[in-house]
Amino acid sequence: MLTIKQITEDTDKVIRGLEKKHFANAKETIAQVLELNSKRRNAQAQLDKNLAEVNATSKTIGQLMKEGKKEEAETAKARVSEIKETSKALQAEMDQAAEDMQNLLYTIPNVPYEEVPEGAGAEDNLVVKMGGMETELPKDALPHWELAKKYNLIDFDLGVKITGAGFPVYRGQGARLQRALINFFLDEARAAGYEEIMPPTVVNAASGYGTGQLPDKEGQMYHCNLDDLYLIPTAEVPVTNIYRDVILDEKQLPIKNCAYTECFRREAGSYGKDVRGLNRLHEFSKVELVRIDTPEHSRQSHQEMLDHVEGLLKKLELPYRILRLCGGDISFTAAICYDFEVYSEAQKRWLEVSSVSNFDTYQANRLKCRYRTANKKTELCHTLNGSALALPRIVAALLENNQTPEGIRIPKALVPYCGFDMIK
Repeated sequence: MLTIKQITEDTDKVIRGLEKKHFANAKETIAQVLELNSKRRNAQAQLDKNLAEVNATSKTIGQLMKEGKKEEAETAKARVSEIKETSKALQAEMDQAAEDMQNLLYTIPNVPYEEVPEGAGAEDNLVVKMGGMETELPKDALPHWELAKKYNLIDFDLGVKITGAGFPVYRGQGARLQRALINFFLDEARAAGYEEIMPPTVVNAASGYGTGQLPDKEGQMYHCNLDDLYLIPTAEVPVTNIYRDVILDEKQLPIKNCAYTECFRREAGSYGKDVRGLNRLHEFSKVELVRIDTPEHSRQSHQEMLDHVEGLLKKLELPYRILRLCGGDISFTAAICYDFEVYSEAQKRWLEVSSVSNFDTYQANRLKCRYRTANKKTELCHTLNGSALALPRIVAALLENNQTPEGIRIPKALVPYCGFDMIK
C-alpha cells in the first residue's frame, strides 16, 4: 500500500507510475485520497484544538468554584460538555475519512520503478537475457501430456474424477520426479543461505491484505467461507506475514527464507490450448524465496535472487530467457519484476516458471514490517520474493525437451534425487 507521504511528496510521479501500470482513473483516485487525507487532518486539527480548550476550561472550573463564581463555573461546564459533543462528531468524521482513505489505498497498485518498460501486455516485455542448451527432438516428439500418459507419470483424468480439472495425480516415476525437484530446489536454497520454513497453506484475511492478494486477487483465491480462511496462492503469503507487525533490528537484515508448499489458484477465465496438461493448474507445488531487506540493499538482494533462479535453470539444462516485465504486465504489488521462461520444444512456446519481484515498501507498509536503524530510527523494510521454482511447467519442459527413442533423460543434477537417470 502506498503511503500518504509517498503520494504527497511527488504526486505527479505517483500518477505517472500508476498510468504506466494502466491503472484506470489514476488522477481521480489520487485526488480522492488527498481529499480524504485533508478531511482527516482537518478533523484531527480541530479535535486537538477542542482538547486544548477542554483542558484549559476544566482547570478554570475548580478555581471559579473556589472563588464562589458558581454561575460562571456552570457556564464553563456547559461549554466543556458542548465541546465534547462536537468532538464526538469530529472523531467519527475523522475515523470514517481514515477508513475510506485506507480502503481506497488498498485498491491502488504499487508504483513501478523508472526502469520498468512502457507497455500494455506480455508482448511489450523486454527480453534481457537468453541462455541454456538448445534441444533437438525426434520428428515424432510428443507434448508432455501425451508423454505423461505413455510413461504412466501423471493421470489427468483421475484428478478430474477425484477433484476436478486442474488437479492432476502424479504416480510412479512422475511422483518421484516431483519430489526430486522439490528436494533439489530446497537444497539449493539452503546452500545459498536461505532458512527453510514450513508454513500453513491456509491464511486469514489479514495475511492476504498484508501481501496484497486482497482485495486485488480475491476472485482468484479459494476461500473457506465458514472459517473465513484462504488457501494460499503462493508461500509468499504466509512466509512474508511472519514479519507482520514486527520491528526488526538492522543487523538481522537481509532475512532470507525459503518454503515449499502446495499452491492453489482458481485461474478463473483460463481456457484453450494454453491450459492443456501442466500448463495451468489449480493446485501445484512450488518452492518460494522471500527476502526482507533494507532499502539500500534490496536491489542487490533482487539481483542475487535472479542469479539463483538462473543457476537452477542452468543445472536443469533447460533453454531459458529472462524478461523485464512492462508496466501493463507487472503485478499489482511489484515495483519491478523479472520473469523466467523455459522453452518447450514440443509445444514450440515459452512457459513461465518464475517471477522474481522487488516490492519496495509497498507490502511492508501494509504489514507494518519495519526495522530499527543504528541510530534508533524506525524505517519500513523492503520485501522481495521469487519462485525457485514452480514445478508444473518445469516438469513439462523436462519431459518434452529430454525425450529420446529410449525414454526421457533426467538431467545430471537431478539423478541423485530421482534415483534413476531415465524414465522408461
